[in-house]
Amino acid sequence: VKPLSKRTASGCVQLGVECYGGGLWYTWFDRDLGVSGRVLVRTIDEVTQKEKIEQHIISIHKPIARVSSLCIHLESAEERRAFKVNREEHLSPIIGTQKVLESTVGLQLNQFGEDGDAWKQGQEPALMSLIASELGIETKQICSFELGLFDCQPASLGGMKNEFLYSARLDNLATVHCALETIMDYSASEDLANDDMISLIACFDHEEVGSNSAQGAGSPVMSEAVERITDALSENPHSRDPETHASAIRKSFIFSVDQAHAVHPNYSGKHEKNHGPKMNAGVVIKTNQNQRYATNGVTGFFARELARRGDVKVPMQEFVVRSDCACGSTIGPVLSANTGIRTVDLGMPQLSMHSCREVMGIADLTHGLNLFKAFFKHFNELDNCMEG
Repeated sequence: VKPLSKRTASGCVQLGVECYGGGLWYTWFDRDLGVSGRVLVRTIDEVTQKEKIEQHIISIHKPIARVSSLCIHLESAEERRAFKVNREEHLSPIIGTQKVLESTVGLQLNQFGEDGDAWKQGQEPALMSLIASELGIETKQICSFELGLFDCQPASLGGMKNEFLYSARLDNLATVHCALETIMDYSASEDLANDDMISLIACFDHEEVGSNSAQGAGSPVMSEAVERITDALSENPHSRDPETHASAIRKSFIFSVDQAHAVHPNYSGKHEKNHGPKMNAGVVIKTNQNQRYATNGVTGFFARELARRGDVKVPMQEFVVRSDCACGSTIGPVLSANTGIRTVDLGMPQLSMHSCREVMGIADLTHGLNLFKAFFKHFNELDNCMEG
């Protein structure tokens, strides 16, 4: 949702929106869309009686918006052959009609911006009213927000034998799920008591747009975290030992895990013939000699060997992009370059990546969980076997 969200056209009330990353935008047409994000609320501290600004997370699972497609009868022959989306003109969702919304929220229309706040004047009153209602506050208390639209349809199992998971945002929340589940289980297990390594997960924002943000992998977050951990474990936490920190970097290892491209049966020619990952067939190791992925011969071996050593053996697949195709990238090369830590790029295979609705095999979720478990449990012993 744009900073000034109010937009009207042809008697309809719409939201001004901006597209994030490289989505398959045609898949967002005719979907029931809710809104979620962060809202800043102006309030009074009960103790000090001073003004304070609170941050609230909101998720409205109600189909309040819809991007409607143009009926076929009004399309030209050329438009029927190629569905071209103008992201500025075609993707503004409809949230109501002016006649209805202005009558139901009419009392509020003149209240916004009465304090000269240009931001409030640029908001759709019906949206502000809905947010206030959800948070149990007055509309005038809202002083800012950052919101996004999402598909209201919940995830579901599919296929003849329920072997597929259909959901939005599998790329890359499926990996986040596996990582969180595994580290929570590991932290409560007996294996942790015998582990002299520091195990952690890091989930970054803005990977789809280059990672160069305060919350992205291109920020100092990862390197600073390692430095602080080293300082905390040093004999003198107030004076960093360069050798201790360098040794910690050399012994560290990153699993850069982002969803992978499964072979599409209708477009199998898009994959290199010997490196076409399949759904429900295992975790994918991604390799690219032009450093679009951080995997090399050693780090790829670590992934395969950990999969072999795990309590449950994890099947592994290999992915290399065709030589005549451009290759996507991940945060793996970014983290590896910024920290100097050994890195392997991995992922669970899926179809419909960047669609409003994606699909992956449920067996691969289990494979991902088991590989993370093997990483936390067996990495140290494997690393001690390596020479050089």
